[in-house]
Amino acid sequence: MTSLLELREYIKNFYVKYEIYITYIWKFLLSFIAFVMIGNKVGFQGSLTKLPILLMAALLCSIMPTNFMVFVSAGFILGHLYKLSMQCTVVALIVFLLMFLLYFRFSPKDTLAVMLTPMAFYLSIPYVMPIALGLLGSPSSVISMSFGVIVSFMISYISVNATALTASNIEETANQFQTIISELLGNKQMWMYVVCFGITLIVVYLIRRMSVDHSWTVAIIVGALTDIICLLVGDLMYTTQLSFAGVIVQSLLAVCVVFVIKFFAFNLDYTRIEKVQFEDDEYYYYVKAVPKVTVSTPAPKVKQINKANVSRDYRGRDRGE
Repeated sequence: MTSLLELREYIKNFYVKYEIYITYIWKFLLSFIAFVMIGNKVGFQGSLTKLPILLMAALLCSIMPTNFMVFVSAGFILGHLYKLSMQCTVVALIVFLLMFLLYFRFSPKDTLAVMLTPMAFYLSIPYVMPIALGLLGSPSSVISMSFGVIVSFMISYISVNATALTASNIEETANQFQTIISELLGNKQMWMYVVCFGITLIVVYLIRRMSVDHSWTVAIIVGALTDIICLLVGDLMYTTQLSFAGVIVQSLLAVCVVFVIKFFAFNLDYTRIEKVQFEDDEYYYYVKAVPKVTVSTPAPKVKQINKANVSRDYRGRDRGE
């Protein structure tokens, strides 16, 4: 355990020392991976899947504010869908406009929630998001996460039904536009995920703010159980054909990932709790202080060589001793 704590301190110190450069790097990598995933999922526009274009777009996102990544990702999706059909592009544009209006109004700092939620669905680890955002975010993060879920399902639907969504005349275009809207709004599984993830996020947020011991650990476990129960109840109510085994396995994987996040973000030593009482003219205060788990990184050992001993050693060699 001590080795892990020392490794954490090394990583934290390294990040603090080179924060400006690391920020550029993770923004570049996140943008590049997102653009590659978009190309793999809806790669209808061949020019937007070329490596030079992806690298230049990711490089631009790395030096711009984080919210710029959301705009560029939306632009890539619209560019791919425009190659497929106009009706798909219009539907996606409406979804993105609603997302930007609500996102910038209520949770403008949740860029990672908007970006990572579709990526988590793509990697088959979506249950990480509500628990992680409940620990690190706020209740307003529900909005960003919900739009991430909607965008993910929208892309999946268009990708699966790409052949059927190409129209040859105006009448077919109108019918397909109506079909896309109705399929998206009537997707029970999508809305089930939105509701269940929202409930899980709120439950995790409320528990981790309690003053009980090991509140983050309790929040992670209760959040995972809440998510599983909500999804299974929703599946029984609406028959969404959700895989029970898949939910369990992916939830366990999500718990492992979130515990790694907790190790770096919130690691307390509950064996050294201190309770303090003090008062002022108007109030009497009861304070519970829990120290963080810290360990000092070992200082590098420098071996000093005595100059006199070195000189004496050389003189002895000259005399053949």
